Amino acid sequence: MSLDEATAALEVERLRKIIRDHDYQYFVLDNPLVSDIEYDQLKRQLETLEEQFPDLQSPDSPTQRVGGQPSEAFESAAHRAPMLSLSNAFDEAEVAEFDERLQRLLETEQIEYSIEPKFDGLSIELVYEQGSLTQGITRGDGQVGEEVTSNVRTIQNVPLTLRVPEGKTAPERLEVRGEVYIDLKDFDQLNQKRSDAEEPTFANPRNAAAGSLRQLDPRITAERPLKFTGYDVPNPELLEATSQTELMEKLREWGLPVNLSYKKCATLNDAFSFYNDLNEQRDTLPYELDGVVIKVNHFLLRKQLGTTSRSPRWAIAYKFPAHQATTTINDITVQVGRTGVLTPVAELEPVSLSGVTVKRATLHNQDEIDSKDVRIGDTVWVRRAGDVIPEVVQVIVEKRTGEEKPYRLPTHCPVCDSVAVREEGEVALRCPNASCPAQIKESIRHFASRDAMDIEGLGKKWVERLVDEHLVQSVADLYRLEKDILVELERMAEKSVDNLLAAIEATKTRSLDRLIFGLGIRHVGQNLAEILAKYFENLSSLSQTDVDTLAAIDGIGPKVAQSIVDFLQDEHNQALIQALQAVGVDPHNEVTLSADLPLEGKKFVFTGTLTQMGRSEAQKLVKSLGASVSSSVSKKTDYVIIGESPGSKADKANKLGVTVLEESAFHKMISELNL
Repeated sequence: MSLDEATAALEVERLRKIIRDHDYQYFVLDNPLVSDIEYDQLKRQLETLEEQFPDLQSPDSPTQRVGGQPSEAFESAAHRAPMLSLSNAFDEAEVAEFDERLQRLLETEQIEYSIEPKFDGLSIELVYEQGSLTQGITRGDGQVGEEVTSNVRTIQNVPLTLRVPEGKTAPERLEVRGEVYIDLKDFDQLNQKRSDAEEPTFANPRNAAAGSLRQLDPRITAERPLKFTGYDVPNPELLEATSQTELMEKLREWGLPVNLSYKKCATLNDAFSFYNDLNEQRDTLPYELDGVVIKVNHFLLRKQLGTTSRSPRWAIAYKFPAHQATTTINDITVQVGRTGVLTPVAELEPVSLSGVTVKRATLHNQDEIDSKDVRIGDTVWVRRAGDVIPEVVQVIVEKRTGEEKPYRLPTHCPVCDSVAVREEGEVALRCPNASCPAQIKESIRHFASRDAMDIEGLGKKWVERLVDEHLVQSVADLYRLEKDILVELERMAEKSVDNLLAAIEATKTRSLDRLIFGLGIRHVGQNLAEILAKYFENLSSLSQTDVDTLAAIDGIGPKVAQSIVDFLQDEHNQALIQALQAVGVDPHNEVTLSADLPLEGKKFVFTGTLTQMGRSEAQKLVKSLGASVSSSVSKKTDYVIIGESPGSKADKANKLGVTVLEESAFHKMISELNL
């Protein structure tokens, strides 16, 4: 039935209100009331009407998330009220001094504080006029920032229109301050995607968030998993809030996302308890924090205290123990990896980072050493985040004495003395000797790892011993080990030897993809090993392929194809494959993609929590039917299967026209394949 414009206008407003209500439930209350498919259907209905009636289009419509054309540069924008920085405290004594100073200024013995997590992101100000988002401004120097409105509009949980509570009227102008950040899980996925595309990865979530928000092309920002959390309004009276904790509640009522971990503290000891609890949880949280913010809770008291030219007197940032610290480089040594890469390692004066004593830090390569001008004897900043290997961040040049020594990587491998080579287009030096003991040890450890052949009990000490005793020179030698010889080794118990030999023997039945991954072919990870295992019956058939054949397979580019062929045509690797086959390690695929598989050539993406079977089980199911599985959605994706809390992948699939199926529909499709 065709609609006239007046009727369409009513329907457009109805749909916009419903969608905004669902956005509020999802992003602010974390309580979705409809499935993603139902939500997407509503947006499609609205998009259709707005296309049919262009005069009804509006910049604050939920359909207008993605930005327009790239800008040549950001324009400056002034803050009506300065966005001041916070003073920092690094221990309880400094916070206590802050409290005592405020007590003197306010002439009271006890102050009520609010305390909230301090996100490690990028500060932003959102400006709403008559309830509609009109500006997004970075902090800048506190007085003037950059206008990044088009980019801010792409952030999914930033409301384009405020949710005005019943009986209230939207302020003429409301300025909301907060932080733009990226969750750790989303950060890892973003970096993996960039790595897969051979693009530079981001150093940390903060850099990723800052770089994403300052993209001149808002379409790029729209693809980044940015989030916003609010924490301040320069004129809280506009929301009828008289305290910080009340303001946080009001922000939620008006549809703005806030972090719910804030707390009202009657005493400073309560604030210390909150800090200690959050610090203990720090490494398990889904986002990065660098401390807490302690604020005088009541706004009238804040007004009495005022501000300095740089920071408010009524707030302080209490920082967590550093993931960075200063120490001295006592020496630089070289570590030889599985692929022969010579990695320089800084031997440090031991320093505590996040409760862990750090003695070594990677320097990556010679280019990194040169660009940072790292020298033996330098005082440096070192960084450790989560489980990441510590690294040297920066030299403190001011502390140099003149005794520091520049460093160059050796021209020969420090383990086998082979001449090191640097391949064209690479920054790394490599030992070309595949028989180098260091490479052999790392290759065996990789071959035995859980995701490869999974040889239980074959840890670092066993590997060191077997290679040093010249009992193992390749992974094939593992299958030739004899009990009588092993038990004669010093401190080798018979039971341990029996367990090790049994674990090695058990790997002869491992699947072809595990063996391919275990060989350690450059650029071949688990997913690519699974793809190769589908197309080739065994290692022999894979060894006979060529670059063009491999490059024609979805998911394999020319560079990776060449790397695979180079590995398989190498005489040493050919001998290794033959040796493995001779000892009984030669898995075959009973079915390859040449067979009549119902999902042959289809690409699946799974997102959210599946309830009828685990995600890994579902992935294995479609792989067994000929499909491939990817972690990211693209135009080449055929199906996106969504479970509970699926995230942004379903949205991207809908934008690209990719079929989206809920879990029940997925299982119905599988059941109809007549397996």
